[in-house]
Amino acid sequence: MDGLVAAIQRFPEAQFFGRVTGVQGLLVEVGGLRGHLGIGSRMALMPWEGEAIEAEVVGFRDGRALTMPYGALDGIGLGCRVLVADPDPVIYPDRSWLGRVINARGQPIDGGPPLGLGTTPYPLRASPPPAHARRRVEGKIDLGIRALNVFATCCRGQRMGIFAGSGVGKSVLLGMLARYTHSDVTVMGLIGERGREVQEFIAEDLGPEGLARSVLVVATSDEPAPMRRQAAYLTMALSEYFRDQGGDVLCLMDSVTRFAMAQREIGLSGGEPPTSKGYTPTVFSELPKLLERAGPGTERGTITGLFTVLVEGDDMNEPIADAVRSILDGHIVLDRGIAERGRYPAINVLRSISRTMPGCNTAEETALSTRAKRLLATYENMADLIRLGAYRKGSDAETDEAIHYQPQLERFLAQNKAEKSDIAQCYNDLAAIFAGPSGGRSAS
Repeated sequence: MDGLVAAIQRFPEAQFFGRVTGVQGLLVEVGGLRGHLGIGSRMALMPWEGEAIEAEVVGFRDGRALTMPYGALDGIGLGCRVLVADPDPVIYPDRSWLGRVINARGQPIDGGPPLGLGTTPYPLRASPPPAHARRRVEGKIDLGIRALNVFATCCRGQRMGIFAGSGVGKSVLLGMLARYTHSDVTVMGLIGERGREVQEFIAEDLGPEGLARSVLVVATSDEPAPMRRQAAYLTMALSEYFRDQGGDVLCLMDSVTRFAMAQREIGLSGGEPPTSKGYTPTVFSELPKLLERAGPGTERGTITGLFTVLVEGDDMNEPIADAVRSILDGHIVLDRGIAERGRYPAINVLRSISRTMPGCNTAEETALSTRAKRLLATYENMADLIRLGAYRKGSDAETDEAIHYQPQLERFLAQNKAEKSDIAQCYNDLAAIFAGPSGGRSAS
């Protein structure tokens, strides 16, 4: 009943109408509404036949508003009526949304009943909490994956990027994180996802256990750019709601790159100049506004953010990857070469880093991870000579030690997607490797 009362109170006192004055591609020009619109305002385009189409103002030109629709423009023509909608779009989330799959408008797409409405509005484009009022990031979070728990330890409220090319096991890794991470709630945004992969991800990678404590926001690649961008905003708004309930929220977003591509489409349609690789200036201003919303709250609750970045041509220094890496608190790199060797998850621990390490670990844990990482680096540096048979055993004690432990460390880093490994077990397993035969040499 409270939700119904809140919905009734949201009806506007007055309505304002304009007319479609031009259509170019996906850009619709609207006239007659001067003084009633701003950037980001919403409106309903009324086609000659059929249902209204929601649209968003992305710019102005010659006294007319430039809008982009959230759906197909079938039936829209010159003179069609336009109705001004909510200037500041909000959602009314509720805990009953757990276990549901919704679209970027907050509508269920899983065939289930209508969503219940809460009483507190949450803006889709909220500002991040004030920097001076936020609590510190502290307390390790168990991700359930050995390579991450040991070599890229993550704390509650930390923001990490997962950088990967296509087909390197990114979706499987996200499914493992959603199932195994110790959090109260998981909010996952699938931005620009392939349509056929959504059900596969839910059934095979996420599973019933992961879905039960999750909310999935889905915008497939065939949907208009505003829908794909809004899916990212909705993901963060839902995370903020569950954080404000006092929960430790795991926010997974796949991917930030497709959010940036959607913003690029919108910016170019609105007349923005292209810059690096065609990305417009607003792309680089919107990224921190989105990503900074994750993190610890001002009073209680946290949002631990894990955001994937789809790097083009495996170039880790392309514009979006470079911008995101500078904003986040660490990065996890999935390596195609490791995947081709058949080791999954294909995490390159030498190129991955967590900015909360080693401060969140004990001295013993730091010593174990440092020693293992040093041995992996030594083997990597000598790998070509070892494979060619050019290295002679006994030439270098550290290289001999790296060769001795390499098979065991590779088995340690490999993990089946149905296997969970908590933090304590991870360090116990690593300590057992070094406690075995010849484990005492170079123990520093």
